[in-house]
Formats: sequence, C-alpha cells, structure tokens
Amino acid sequence: MTQFKEKSAKQRELVSAGLFFYPVLQAADVLAYKTDEVPVGEDQRQHIELTREIARRFNERFGEILVEPQLRVPEVGARIMDLQEPANKMSTTGGTETGTVLVLDDPKTVTKKIKSAVTDSGSEVKGGEGKEGIANLIEILAVARGTTEEEIEREFEGSGYGDFKGAVAEAVVDLLAPVRERYEELRPDEAALEATLTAGAEKAGGIASGTLAEVRSAIGIGPS
Repeated sequence: MTQFKEKSAKQRELVSAGLFFYPVLQAADVLAYKTDEVPVGEDQRQHIELTREIARRFNERFGEILVEPQLRVPEVGARIMDLQEPANKMSTTGGTETGTVLVLDDPKTVTKKIKSAVTDSGSEVKGGEGKEGIANLIEILAVARGTTEEEIEREFEGSGYGDFKGAVAEAVVDLLAPVRERYEELRPDEAALEATLTAGAEKAGGIASGTLAEVRSAIGIGPS
C-alpha cells in the first residue's frame, strides 16, 4: 500500500502495528455496514480498492453476503495539500501545524495560516509546474465556493497573491463558520452528547452485528 510505504519510511525505527493494520480495519468498517458508496479523498482510493477486492474474494468463496462498495472521489478537492509543504497532503497526523487548517480554527487563525501559505516567486494566480502552492490555494477556493479551478483562475487573472490569499481565507472562514458555531452550541451539553453517541453506537452495532452473524454462519466459525 502506497500510504504504508510513505508513512513507514518516516517511522524507520519502529513502524506501528496500527499503520500496518489500518487498511484491513478500514475495510472491515466499510463492509460491516454493507454500504453501497464510500466518499473519500484521492489518498484513500487504494484502500477502497482493497476493500472491494476483499468483498469480491469473500463472496466468490462463501456466497453473495458482502457489498462491493463503489468509490466516490470529488472532482475538485480530492487531495488538498499542506499549506507549508504543498508537495505533501494536508493532514492532522503528518502535516505541519501551520499548514493544516482545522475545522474548529477561529477566523483569525484560518486567515493567518492561509495568508502565510507557501507559494512561489511569481505573481500569476494560475497552476502549473513549480506552482504547487498556488494550485493548492486555487483548489481550496474552488471547493469553498463550489466552483471550478478554471473559473477561479479567470476571476483572479491579473490579481496579485495578496488579494488572492485574502479571498481564499475569507471563503474558508465562511465555509467553516456554520460548523464551528454549531459545535459551540452543542459541545457544552455533555449529557446530550453522550445520549447521542450511545444511540448512534446502538444503531451501528445492530447493523454490524447482523453482518457479522451472516459472515460467521457462512464460514462456519464462531458463535452464530
């Protein structure tokens, strides 16, 4: 798996078992609920293909029990890169602190991170070779506005990086504002959160346990 190779290279002294088992655990999480479609980023494409292969092999041997899910990758924003290291994907586990925009970041923090994003020595708001940083910001703005990268490039033709980064920051702040506001509304009520989590766990467990029973019965091991 590509991600295992890349991440294990950074853990050369000791590669965690969690990293090694992640693809199979993810496949189990998907297959347990018999989902038809899995929305993911570009970096998860290989993992979903593994999930599909596991389902296909199981069904060929034990009967049509598991659903072979379809992959759903967005046309724009499938792989957002780190603002400080645009050659690497934006990540809460492997990215830089200042290059990763968190959903709950306040507007001031979001604006600071985006305005300090690495670009290049040019001034043209357009993607291309050697312009990975600007291309990443163009894609982020396209996602935030629900438009295309080409439309963003046309809009900011002739504009400088300063104005462009300001527009990106404003759009991301507006995009995240409803989520952050809703979080602040819900987070203080611990009892309600626990009740919601419990209800969700019971519902999920009911679905997964049914699939697990079918799998055990088909392969003839474990309790019925």
